Amino acid sequence: MDNKTIILTTLNAAWSSPGSVIDLFIDSFRHGVRTSSLLKHLVIIAFDRKAYRRCTEIHTYCYALVTGNVDFSQEKRFLTAGYLEMMWKRLDFLRLVLEKDIMWFRNPFPYFYPDGDLQVACDHYVGNATDLRNIANGGFNYVKSNNQSIEFYKFWYSSRLRYPGYHDQDVLNFIKHDPYIMDIGLTIKFLSTTYFGGICEPSKDLNEVCTMHANCCIGLQSKLHDLRIIMEDWRDYMSMPPSLKTSGAFSWRVPQNCSLSLLNQ
Repeated sequence: MDNKTIILTTLNAAWSSPGSVIDLFIDSFRHGVRTSSLLKHLVIIAFDRKAYRRCTEIHTYCYALVTGNVDFSQEKRFLTAGYLEMMWKRLDFLRLVLEKDIMWFRNPFPYFYPDGDLQVACDHYVGNATDLRNIANGGFNYVKSNNQSIEFYKFWYSSRLRYPGYHDQDVLNFIKHDPYIMDIGLTIKFLSTTYFGGICEPSKDLNEVCTMHANCCIGLQSKLHDLRIIMEDWRDYMSMPPSLKTSGAFSWRVPQNCSLSLLNQ
């Protein structure tokens, strides 16, 4: 963009087949409110050859991320070893640059804070953008490229060694309390679920929502099912007359196959 902002998402073969998550992701841009123009600022990071080929068929800007001898082409279920390795690889790539199961319904950029180095969506939002009790979700971040954010991504990536077996998101929720964050001068802002919702905590007002994330969900088929419901709900909302939209009577029909309770078992 004019201010050098780009939108990044990641893709592997399991998520790239026709009718899968990547198609729903791009479809949300096309049917959102003032979001279609954002596609020209989107770069899709492909973890394997099949994902890269599929990306080049459906989008203009694709980047093949070299992963050595690691195979990231298959579905990686939540918190398995392969999933953790893929998420940490994604995080390390973001550090070098300085999440496709998210539907974009409105341009989110007007809702970012002007003074946050790292702005992160939440699984649970307590009502204050600076409150560390907010439960961060690593799948949707707005990051300013500066010395503070670069140093933070180095710290976040290296912290995987302190917390072996944990997801990058879990580690983020651990290290957000670390005094080192203050030492490097990083400003963290948490994004309200009013605008940046998810299955964990859906946005209550479709007149306000910018993005909806299929968080609190295990398994590709469960994600696909609930993402399709989200897109159906959005299309139904967009077809309503203005008087019904402003009434606030319409709400999401998710979660269905996705459930926060499954993550706690």
